[in-house]
Amino acid sequence: MHTGRLFEIVYLLLNKERVTAKELAERFGVSTRTVYRDIDAISLAGIPVYTEKGKGGGISLLPDYVLSKSVFSEQEQNEILSTLHGLTQIQSADSAQLLQKLTAIFNKTAINWLEVDFSDWGYKNEDIWGGLKTAILGRRIAEFDYYSSYSEKTRRRVEPVQLWFKSRAWYLRAYDLTKQDFRLFRLSRMRGLEIADEVFSERDLGSAENECLPSANQNQLVNLRFMIKPEMAYRVLDEFAADVEGMADDGSYIVSVCWPEDNWIYNTILSFGEFIEVLEPLLIRDKIREKAKKIYEKYS
Repeated sequence: MHTGRLFEIVYLLLNKERVTAKELAERFGVSTRTVYRDIDAISLAGIPVYTEKGKGGGISLLPDYVLSKSVFSEQEQNEILSTLHGLTQIQSADSAQLLQKLTAIFNKTAINWLEVDFSDWGYKNEDIWGGLKTAILGRRIAEFDYYSSYSEKTRRRVEPVQLWFKSRAWYLRAYDLTKQDFRLFRLSRMRGLEIADEVFSERDLGSAENECLPSANQNQLVNLRFMIKPEMAYRVLDEFAADVEGMADDGSYIVSVCWPEDNWIYNTILSFGEFIEVLEPLLIRDKIREKAKKIYEKYS
């Protein structure tokens, strides 16, 4: 359950006489069922929240209710503040304002426990980031130019679902209206983002919950197994810590991953030089051998 969302709901109710479940669902990008579960959790926490059905109904707090920090334990207060501080690191103005107000209510100073810097080796584009956030929360169609790893430029029209950080890069999980399926798009390859006024309905995420989604470049995903020599242990820990399935007799790491089959795969594998061997599939082994041969011939 999202603690930050629960507290923001309470804060909204403190500042509004009444709000509907639909309004809250659209604001937070969740279903109305999730909103009602949140309301139940808020009520169980001792906050007098109630709902009224019918025309003019909605969700409200009892009149004259004042939020008391005693509702939350010391640990819960710290967890709320640390969570909100983390959200401020990805440029959330709403979270920053809420964090400032809660530190006053709790009479605490939020610990600067997290720093996120997208510069140099990360990604930073506030226009695309902010635009996609708006599209996701408002369930609005997004359109953008996308450059594949094969340098192909296409115009995409999607229903954006989630911003996703994976392997040191930001991606958009979205339903591609042309492909009629969920896809992953790397944010750094997007240009010309436009947010349409058209609103889409919530879909069953299905494969979007699976880390092995098809990429925006190819429909084909491949399951790969590598053997990486001990000399590259630092890169294994940096890039494959959760993907190591075992160790060979010589101390090499056996790694299994699911990647989109494109040029990025081959460049990544070749960057390990002589310290990596593709165990499977044979198709990737053959292509690596061909590329290595061309590199050798160039320097012969």
